[in-house]
Amino acid sequence: MEHSAPDMFRQQFNQHYPVVRRKLIALIRDEAAAEDLAQETFLRLYRNPPDQPEAIGAWLHRVLTRLAYDYMDKKARERALNQKQEQSMLSEPQAVQSGEQRAMDKDAEEQLLSWLNALPERDKQMLLLRYEGYSYAEIAEQLQLRQPQVGTMLRRAGERLRRQAGHTENVYSHD
Repeated sequence: MEHSAPDMFRQQFNQHYPVVRRKLIALIRDEAAAEDLAQETFLRLYRNPPDQPEAIGAWLHRVLTRLAYDYMDKKARERALNQKQEQSMLSEPQAVQSGEQRAMDKDAEEQLLSWLNALPERDKQMLLLRYEGYSYAEIAEQLQLRQPQVGTMLRRAGERLRRQAGHTENVYSHD
């Protein structure tokens, strides 16, 4: 009796899910994130199963390990970025800034936001994600792009932002 692909997938899921979940929890020490990564592992199995069905266990182990390491790398980058921001704030206390400097900084921030808001939504999202420390791979995933496109698209978005800034400054300089 032949099994259909969904039946075979369901069988593999029921057989391997507890082990995949347990390994992910052991690797990343975060049960909720492990659940998400286990689902991603099986989504990849469903979309692109290995050529040899007898190798599913090893294939799942490779995928879950890669996903776990990518997750931990992302978390490490986020922690490093947060620490860098905290150190920057500590090394330049806001209390020392004059009221005039704070007003100038606020004006500059508002101006930058207005330039960003004048850009197409995808350009704005790309620039903000990159500023927040996301890798090209993470930006591609967030915006559903192919990774090789991200660098070119970021460069073009940056150029549009600079043109927007130059255009606005030219408008003000003619007053």
